[in-house]
Amino acid sequence: MSISLFLKRVSLIAGTALVSAAALSAQAADPVKVGFVYVGPVGDHGWTYRHDIGRQAIDAALGDKVETSYIESVAEGADAERVIRKLASSGHDLIFTTSFGYMNPTIKVAKDFPDVKFEHATGYKRAENVSTYGARFYEGRAVIGTMAGMMTKTNTIGYIASFPIPEVVRGINAFTIAMRKVNPDAEVKVVWVNSWYDPGKEADAAKALIDQGADIVTQHTDSPAPLQVAEERGVMGFGQASDMIAFAPKAQLTSIIDDWDQYYIDRTQAVLDGTWESQDTWDGIASGMVAFPEYSADVPEDVKAAAEVIREGIVDGTLHPFQGPILDQAGTEILASGEVLDDQALLGMNYYVQGVQGDLPK
Repeated sequence: MSISLFLKRVSLIAGTALVSAAALSAQAADPVKVGFVYVGPVGDHGWTYRHDIGRQAIDAALGDKVETSYIESVAEGADAERVIRKLASSGHDLIFTTSFGYMNPTIKVAKDFPDVKFEHATGYKRAENVSTYGARFYEGRAVIGTMAGMMTKTNTIGYIASFPIPEVVRGINAFTIAMRKVNPDAEVKVVWVNSWYDPGKEADAAKALIDQGADIVTQHTDSPAPLQVAEERGVMGFGQASDMIAFAPKAQLTSIIDDWDQYYIDRTQAVLDGTWESQDTWDGIASGMVAFPEYSADVPEDVKAAAEVIREGIVDGTLHPFQGPILDQAGTEILASGEVLDDQALLGMNYYVQGVQGDLPK
């Protein structure tokens, strides 16, 4: 055999080996690692529970192309930065940080890991590798506020709130505006528990509100404790973030469901496809990100019909929960008749509307 022929054969064998190795490498490519950071336990049956349902939806839809994990009950602040950094430094390609208080830690860690993609829920700070996302929960509050205004007998509604950030204040106001459109005499009493998830505090708040005359309770906290108290005390209420009917089959009228499933699947797929880009997403009822279970059989037909008018109006764009005239708590006009608050005004909301009792914490 000539040296020339020998070298050609060696080259051919080497090339075949490289192709085979590349093929094997592609077949054995590591899955995209997706991490989640949760502010509460996955068993809270509210906010964190629904985010984890979304994580599971990624697994179901994308199979062995992905590997998901989560860390639960992570306090907002310094501890959050430590956890986010741990995920970023351990090979995660995409990290969802699912609470408002994770915003600054997410931005800080993202600067140190430019090749990792980050998604922060309910925040407003973005970067080239940081997206933000949230749901227009206030649209759901308008639906249940309408129901509450029509069904209350005492004209007092109890509202259990977490922290006085714009998202929570916006929900209280949307609920109150819708309620007073159908019942101008109804008022909302708010108890702030300064926690996203604390069943004991939430239960105590519900008891206090019912003792003050509330015959309907609603909440922007994560446990079913307020609804359980409502069930025990014979009053009505609304679930938060998930369908809580199992905890209060007689008390729950309906619930606002946070449905993150499709968003999480789509954003993970974008990483797989190499098409992920930083963006801001703020969707609501029309996209399915804000949803409802069936209304309770105890909801009168005229109330169901009124609630559906609100829901359908929001979906087709003929109704906005923050359409004027809107007065603040002191009776000063915030918005003239026919005008609509824009997103910037909604995102910075820091006042109560007329019909909310008490002072807004600073």
